Amino acid sequence: QVQLRESGGGSVQAGGSTMLSCAFSGYDFIIYSVAWFRQAPGEEREGVAVIGPDTGTFTSYRDSVKDRFALVRDNNENTVYLSMTLLTPEDAGMYYCAAGRPGNPSFRADQYNYWGQGTQVTISS
Repeated sequence: QVQLRESGGGSVQAGGSTMLSCAFSGYDFIIYSVAWFRQAPGEEREGVAVIGPDTGTFTSYRDSVKDRFALVRDNNENTVYLSMTLLTPEDAGMYYCAAGRPGNPSFRADQYNYWGQGTQVTISS
């Protein structure tokens, strides 16, 4: 049974940085792609970043976070890290990680079978 647990959220000043972690429990972490989604109050959930399986050579980011966010996976620790820099109020929301085995990883939520409970990121000005 795959389970995901996010951590690292909290309140961050605008312009600041933080890192979110997604800890995977279960078998064969290495074969899963892991994506991060976020949802702000009153807004639809949106994909933020995705990292492919194996060594994580494949990554993809939504345009608004390119050059500010970075994904890294540690297959020894079964964890994916989302580094977030130059944060703006638009980055606030509940952040969820999700794992799946899509042939072509994207921000389609239906590609991911397993979801965490989320971690809240608040941006203060």
